[in-house]
Amino acid sequence: MQVAFTPAELIPIVGATGTRGATSAAITGLASLENAVPGDLAFLGNAKYRSQVAMTRASVVLLPKDFDGAPSDNQLYLLVDNPSVALAQVCARIEQKLWPKPSPGIHASAVIGAGAQVAATATIGPLCVIEAGAVVGERTHLQANVFVGQNAKIGDDCWLMPGVCLSAECILQNRVRLHAGVVVGSDGFGYEFVAGRHEKVPQVGNVLIEDDVEIGANSTLDRARFSRTVIGTGTKIDNLVQIAHNVIVGKHCILCAQVGISGSAVLEDYVILGGQAGVAGHITVGKGAKSGGRAGITSDVEPGKFVNGYPAIPYMLERRLQVLQRRLPELFKRVDSLEGK
Repeated sequence: MQVAFTPAELIPIVGATGTRGATSAAITGLASLENAVPGDLAFLGNAKYRSQVAMTRASVVLLPKDFDGAPSDNQLYLLVDNPSVALAQVCARIEQKLWPKPSPGIHASAVIGAGAQVAATATIGPLCVIEAGAVVGERTHLQANVFVGQNAKIGDDCWLMPGVCLSAECILQNRVRLHAGVVVGSDGFGYEFVAGRHEKVPQVGNVLIEDDVEIGANSTLDRARFSRTVIGTGTKIDNLVQIAHNVIVGKHCILCAQVGISGSAVLEDYVILGGQAGVAGHITVGKGAKSGGRAGITSDVEPGKFVNGYPAIPYMLERRLQVLQRRLPELFKRVDSLEGK
């Protein structure tokens, strides 16, 4: 890990409400309860692993504040509101130490177009291209080989990792994080069949990504045919997700890996889609709805519903049908036997 924390440094980082035991060891690694060795920090993030706490060799253990138990010799328990969140706070400090942002400035190999505005506090890495009229906000960091198209706008405190493409006219608001290979503003997939051939429909809208959105590696967001494709505040998108033209994704949604959303679909706030789920075009998934992995959502989903399967139906009904499906061979045998009698 190449980073070390003393127990005294960890206590304010995790916001510990109490401690038990003591250790003189510096923390130089993170590990699960089962695999930890002296010098490691471990945590209890799931009650099913509670029995492993007494056996762990970790020097420091993050535990819920209602945990009942005593540490071993030279071991420190830190009691916190949420061990998983506390670990995330430690990881944020590690991230800052391992990969600090370089000093503001524009690398000599970057190309900046006429009329582009780059804040003095921004960092523009090697081989970046910022086209005419584009805007890059305060403290924003563009790593190597980022492309920013004509008249695109990037707000403050954004982080675009290597190989990101932000196409013309597209907008990132503040604190947006785009991982390597993300493409924002590729053409929507629009064609009309005319006189025996597929004629391209121009895609002249843009993409708006609101505050505090994070998008995983190699995900793609198509520009709208007209108006905007929108990703709402606080939404988190995993790797390899496809969002088509004119899709509206609400606030604080979670889209897991390989989700595909067809054109003009609407996801209201707080929607969660499991990995490889697909959403048909021109439908609405209501506020707080969830889907299981590989669900095929072909019609509107009411707010708060949990659906699964293809086509997606209420989760518990789909589970019952799965159980019954496994019994079909036995059922056919019984029917054949009855017919024979």
